[in-house]
Order: sequence, then C-alpha cells, then structure tokens
Amino acid sequence: MKTAIFTAISALTLGSSLTAAADSKVATPSEISISAFDLRKTGDRLTVDMALDASKVRMKTNREMIYTPMLVKGNDTVKMKPFSIAGRNRWYAHDRSDKNSSEPYAYRAGKISTPINYKAEVPYAEWMADASFEVQEQECGCCAKPGEKFSRDIARVDLVPKAFEPQMIYVTPKAEAIKERSIAARAYIDFPVNKIEIYPDYRQNPQELRKILNTIDSVRSNKDLTFKSIHIKGFASPEGSYTNNTRLAKGRTETLANYVRKQYSFGKNIITTSFEAEDWAGLEEYVKSDAAKRTLTNIDGLLEIITSPQYRGKDDAREAAIKTKFPKDYQFLLAEVYPGLRHSDYAVNFTVREYTQPEEIIEKMRTAPQDLSLNELFVAAQSVKPGSEVYNEAFDLAAKMFPNDPVANLNAGSAALQRNDLVSAAKYLAKAGNSEEAEYARGVLAAMQGNMKEASSIFTSVKGVPQAQAAEKQIKVITANKDKHYKLINDKF
Repeated sequence: MKTAIFTAISALTLGSSLTAAADSKVATPSEISISAFDLRKTGDRLTVDMALDASKVRMKTNREMIYTPMLVKGNDTVKMKPFSIAGRNRWYAHDRSDKNSSEPYAYRAGKISTPINYKAEVPYAEWMADASFEVQEQECGCCAKPGEKFSRDIARVDLVPKAFEPQMIYVTPKAEAIKERSIAARAYIDFPVNKIEIYPDYRQNPQELRKILNTIDSVRSNKDLTFKSIHIKGFASPEGSYTNNTRLAKGRTETLANYVRKQYSFGKNIITTSFEAEDWAGLEEYVKSDAAKRTLTNIDGLLEIITSPQYRGKDDAREAAIKTKFPKDYQFLLAEVYPGLRHSDYAVNFTVREYTQPEEIIEKMRTAPQDLSLNELFVAAQSVKPGSEVYNEAFDLAAKMFPNDPVANLNAGSAALQRNDLVSAAKYLAKAGNSEEAEYARGVLAAMQGNMKEASSIFTSVKGVPQAQAAEKQIKVITANKDKHYKLINDKF
C-alpha cells in the first residue's frame, strides 16, 4: 500500500483547548511544546512522531505526570505507549525499577535539555481515517491517589482520500427528421462462363437469390418500416480482358435487377444499379489477410503490382504482370480467390417510424437497435437511473451504432467517466469532436487519471461550460491539500 507521510512544523501560538474525560473539569495547561509533528500511514500501520520540548516542565519531587497519546473516535480508542515527566524522587524510583516493567518511560523534570523524540506505532483501522489524536494526562504521586485523567486535542486526522467529483455533461442529440436506414449484404450469383443470363436453379443460385428476396421481405413485412428502394452493384474478377469484364459486370447486374424487379412487380425506379468491372480492392484485401500468409509466397510483390500507380487505367497489364512474375500464386488466386470476387452487393433502403416511449425504445434496444436514432437512445437513458445497466447500455449502444458521431461518443465517454471506466472513456472521448463540452469531458478524464495540471488547463480554457468553474475549484482544493491529511489543533499540552 502506498505510504502517506504527513509532516508539519508547528507555528501555532495560541492557547490549548481541553476535553475532560470524566467530569468536564479543566486541567491546568502544562509546558510541553510540540516542535515537530509527523503522522504517517504505511501499509496497515499508523505511526506518530513528535519532537517535544519539555525543558520548562517542573514537578514536585514525589509527583509525576503520565502522558498517553491516543487515537479517539466515538467509542473507538487506541492508546499508544505512555511516557512520564517526574520529580526527583519519582524519577529515581523509575530508574531503580525493572526496565521490563509496564511503567511508562520517565524523564526527570528540570533536567530535560534536549527534545523528547516520541514515536509510536499501532495497527491501522478504517475508523482512524478521521479520528482525533489526543494526549491523555494524569498526575500521580507517592502514597497518593492518582489524579483524574484529562485529554487534550492535539490534531484532527484526515486520511480520507480527497475525491474529485465533477458534474458530468450530456448533450441532447438532434432528432432525425426522417430515419433512413438500409440493410447491406452480398450475394454470389453463379453465371455460366462468359454469359450474362441468370439461371435461378444453377449451382448455388437458389440460396443466393432467396437471400436477396428474404432481405426485401423482412423490410416489407415489418410494420415499423417503410420500404423505399434497392441498389445493386455488380463486380467481376480481374481474370480476362477489362473490356469483357466490363460487359459481364454491367450485364449480370442488370440481369439480377430485372429478376428481382419481376418478383415484386417493382417500378423501374425502385431498383438502381452500378457496377465495377474488376474487383481489385477485394483482391488487395485478400492478399493482406492472414489467410494469404498461409497460402501465398510473394505477398509483398503481389501488393506492389496491385497498388502500383504505373498500372492505373491499365488493368490488363496489371493482371498480366501478376501472371508472369508469380505464376504459382496466380494459379491459386485464379482457382480459389477470383470466384469470390464475382459478387453482387445490394442494399435495401427503408425508413423507420419514430419511437417516443422509453419502454418501447428499451425493448427495441434488445430486439432491433439498428432501427433507433441517436436521440431515441438518449431518451431511453434519461428515463432510468444514472449509472444503471440500461443507462450505460443506451450510451454504449449509441456509440456503437453511430461510431463516428461526436455527440454519441461524448455522451458514452461521460457515462464511462461516471462509472469510473477510464479506459472506455478515453476511447470514446478520442472521437468526441472539439466542442467545449468534449474538452470539458477530457479535462475530467485527465483529473481522474491524476493529471491535475492538464485538467486545470482544460477547465480554464472552456469558458462556455459552467461546470468547468466548479471542477477547477475542486482541483485547486485537492492540489492545495495534497499530503496534508491532518490538522494540528494545539502545539502544547
């Protein structure tokens, strides 16, 4: 456990306050001065050090004063080892006694020319964090009844951590006027070699065509969704001439669009199309993949050809270079990778109705989060207790569904800060934009990470955020009281 050391050189000059232990009588102030005070917590031990000037203390020859330092809070008390200052006869009696006795160590009054260095250690308990450090005094004498015990407050212990407790800021997202959504997917339609005609029963076509139709049906049958349109983009592989691949990509895309259009009697404008003659981006993605590391032998050379500017607009020459320079890798790509580059990407576009009831939104969070807007997720979060499971889920889901939205990331970052998840907060706030609210949240993160100087600088700069002023005041208090975990009440007892 980290060691906290607290040292103070007393500069107090006023009188002492007294607390009667039994009957509220007040003892006469003595002449022991505290010239140095040190209280430290190390692991599970609490240690007190004092340098005491007792040179002015005088006692009758048969009398002594026993001092017992102790920690007190309510009904909890821990006494530390006592010491005494004795008159001449009492001191001789102590000096002659067994050194292993339980009697307190005695100093002779009037003969104390150097400071008494007192040190005691006790096991630490949680209640001591805000206890009082007191010195109990009791006068004793030969053949006389011990006097009453009196306690003096010396210091107030303050080992309670100084927490930074800022107010979190959440920004209300703008509502979407129209909630436009789409479902994007990919189909692999098999066409006979060099043909653009589609055969619904050919190879895997029944499954791939049904996949497209099922996506459309899922939107059309959902009462919360309004179907709008479909876009299909066809791709051919780099095999063969670019001119022929252009014909194939364009023709096969139109054929697929016509097939879908006939299944629903869609108007001409419902389905739009585009095409890409050769899917070089898909080939590059594969060559960079982990799978390629297990199957290809010339990855760097392949990537150099695929991405080289010298082949821009010369895709036939690009493919020829791969075939010539790396024939073994080319044969693998031709057989295992090129077929996957002949695909049809499609997107089914629709709108989603607005959800206004928090209960309904929370249900949608579980079943169809993609249908919710950023504003609706915010409404759900505001309807539950801050820091609750649904509260955190709503903000995290918003950042997941809208990963590049600054407001979504700001709110998710603030929620993470509120639950003290600094790792997630840093991730979200990195994408929260440059608004003053986002800067404020980064200041809170810096403070919670212990970087008070950076936090203070940020809070000072965000003039438009009222919470920053309060946070800056907290920073100043924490900084000013760093390592000052007790308050010395009296410098005499």
